Amino acid sequence: MPSYRLGQAAKTLGVSVDTVRRMVDDGRLIAVRSSGGQRLIDGASLAALAKPKRDRRAVAVKQSARNRFPGIITRVIKDRVAAQVEIQAGPHRLVSLLTREAVDDLDLKPGMPAVAVVKATNVHVELPRD
Repeated sequence: MPSYRLGQAAKTLGVSVDTVRRMVDDGRLIAVRSSGGQRLIDGASLAALAKPKRDRRAVAVKQSARNRFPGIITRVIKDRVAAQVEIQAGPHRLVSLLTREAVDDLDLKPGMPAVAVVKATNVHVELPRD
């Protein structure tokens, strides 16, 4: 399992570095010291803590989906369960059908910048920035 520096763990959890230090001190996260004395957060303990509080706005650097269309949200239609989001990406109008919960969690609104990621399988693998 990989280890994470305090700053990386803080970014993953969406908290400050000081908060991560407190989490280590009170036992919510497991850390070891590197040979240079730097605290390294255990990846398994970070994953366990991050799972319910995942930052969905993280920007990916490496990913499996190649068809990315940066644009602007032009329309959001929501009903009780589903939602439709339209993105104008240059000359392309892309429409995504997703859950209302996802739209509410991302707080999607017309005028916001967004990236439409298109992949036939709808399975995406992304690696967060270091």
